[in-house]
Amino acid sequence: MSPAGNKNDIRVTTGSSGPADIAGLGQESWASILTPRLAQFAAVARHEHITRAAQELGVPQSSLSRAMARLEEDLRVALLARHGRAVSLTPAGRSFARAVERALGEVERSAEVVRTDADPATGKVAFGFLHTMGPETVPALIREFRADHPRVRFSLVQSYGEDMMERMREGELDLCLTSPIPDAPDLVTRRLALQRLRLVVPADHRLASRRRVRLAEAAEEVFVTLEPGYGLRKLTERLCAQAGFAPRVAFEGEEAETLRGLVAAGLGVALLPPPTVPRPGVRELSVTSPPAVREIGVAWLAGHPDTAPVAAFKAFLLSRRDRVLAGSPSSEAVDAAGTATGAADSGDGSGTGDGSGGTGA
Repeated sequence: MSPAGNKNDIRVTTGSSGPADIAGLGQESWASILTPRLAQFAAVARHEHITRAAQELGVPQSSLSRAMARLEEDLRVALLARHGRAVSLTPAGRSFARAVERALGEVERSAEVVRTDADPATGKVAFGFLHTMGPETVPALIREFRADHPRVRFSLVQSYGEDMMERMREGELDLCLTSPIPDAPDLVTRRLALQRLRLVVPADHRLASRRRVRLAEAAEEVFVTLEPGYGLRKLTERLCAQAGFAPRVAFEGEEAETLRGLVAAGLGVALLPPPTVPRPGVRELSVTSPPAVREIGVAWLAGHPDTAPVAAFKAFLLSRRDRVLAGSPSSEAVDAAGTATGAADSGDGSGTGDGSGGTGA
């Protein structure tokens, strides 16, 4: 005698089933019950003949007949009118057959998409990057990569770091170029470059004749910055705190070049990476203290298997360590021997992040 089961247990047997077997199933369980039989029903509906459908599917005619009977029994709807081995669709069967064909067609299309995206030669890489990486750095990287992988496709997202991390977690991105380098247990990160930031001031500013300044000399200035949540905003606040003050913010934006334009208009000063092209009306000053440097790195989900094109692009980016900004003549990447590098570099890039906890712009 078998032990008594919990009265809330739901059992779906592999033998003949009746309405009692599925009476307790929730709506979310229909797919798991029906999916194995949909292709069988679609073949029967196309041929309106059990034997010919069984031959197409490569299954015994008797097994297919039983499967169709079980399908009708589970649904409690007559889908087929039987005339010996020939069948015809009932109105409910015809409606169900149209829905099944659409569903199977979508599965076929989705399977083809994922197979195509994973193809080593023609697959797709979903790549995110910061706004400040967009004008020169990312186009140069993709152009160089496609010299050896000319048919690989890219799905690109330009955003701030926290948004890109969430998109990776949701499966929308394969990897991203970000700053500061995030520190999260579900991410793997590698540092690719260090980049000096400049104090950008209007051309007629009291500091405009200088080449180098200490950040503390801007303590009384009004700043224009990126919005809260952007990595460059967090870095600006951190550097100002190290210099002994909290920045007074006159404007918060989303684009570094917009901020540079507002500086030229006299609205304030800003800490920014070097421009893609020189902008008139501003002066770009080196910051000597504290070292105004940001880390740029690549991040991806830990334990997430890569398709062939994603693996190839990831290897390409890692091979560009300390040269990832070379696509922009004015990027001013910090070389390994520079004093700013020594002050800001807390690791060898082989770990996961710098402990800053922020993600960037």
